[in-house]
Amino acid sequence: MRRHGRRGHSSVRRWVFWAAVAGLVAGLSAISTVALADRNVLWTIVHDRCVPNEENHQDPAPCEAVDLAGGESRGYAILKDRVGATQFLLIPTRRISGIESPDALAPGLPNYWEAAWEARRFVEARAKRPLAWDMIGLAINSAPSRTQDQLHIHIDCVRPEVRSALAEHIGDIGPQWTELAFELRGRHYSARRLEAAELAKEDPFQLLAHRLAGAGEDMAAESLVLIGSISADGGKGFILLADHGAPERGIFAHGEDLLDHDCTVADQN
Repeated sequence: MRRHGRRGHSSVRRWVFWAAVAGLVAGLSAISTVALADRNVLWTIVHDRCVPNEENHQDPAPCEAVDLAGGESRGYAILKDRVGATQFLLIPTRRISGIESPDALAPGLPNYWEAAWEARRFVEARAKRPLAWDMIGLAINSAPSRTQDQLHIHIDCVRPEVRSALAEHIGDIGPQWTELAFELRGRHYSARRLEAAELAKEDPFQLLAHRLAGAGEDMAAESLVLIGSISADGGKGFILLADHGAPERGIFAHGEDLLDHDCTVADQN
């Protein structure tokens, strides 16, 4: 089976046309920021369009890429989000509701975070310039703060002020979870560092679940963010950030807030 497909700018136009005709997102400006009447739009796009097109025609449209190397139950698709110039989504081709689903921790699944990081090339292509390792981040929102009921990881540029704050405090973030002494976009995150090579062996979903098991908290209220980091000696790694909301008090964990869908950080290159 073909591993994956890619498509050019013409396929972006086909996606816009198809979405309008199908009426899945008619009248809306973005999938990720507007409450949709149909909370299964992402699943419908991937399951009904991208996967069959890749399997039958070796064309992943309306997605940018579909990877079915391990079969459909272990595959994923990369879709351009309608909000922002550079934002993409990684969406499993297996039915997984979101961060709270036990299926996100099922053995034998690919590390979706590693695959999403590899897909940052699509962000760079849209930015039309190379982006430094610490200019890109991945995020998944908590169950109460999302608009879609199919797991999806946001892939985009990091907000410049978030990048600066993490770089300033990189020496305070180690390999164990610790609460940051400073806020990011008004929220106090817990953080831990991963070396670059560790992402291939350590699934962020598993790392978060292990941390929460000791705290007696559940995954549904959690938001998880992975941001590239560069140490003082130039070594590359990642900062994994977790935020726990309290939806019963109107507090929602929305890690996507740390990303910049205008990619203004690209101007710092």
